Amino acid sequence: MDANISSLEHKIELVAAFCLQLREQNHALREKIAGLEEENRALGERMTLARERLEAMMERLPVE
Repeated sequence: MDANISSLEHKIELVAAFCLQLREQNHALREKIAGLEEENRALGERMTLARERLEAMMERLPVE
């Protein structure tokens, strides 16, 4: 009986440790996603600005 309880305690400790590890990984991934979303937003803004500048330059070119 004692062996069964000890085995169960050990399994519960493993599950708890695994849950903690998953929580930490989840937190790290959420932070990474937030950073990548910000980077994506900034790159989108830069592309928009570059497109607008290119269009303005094209308008100044002489028509042949």
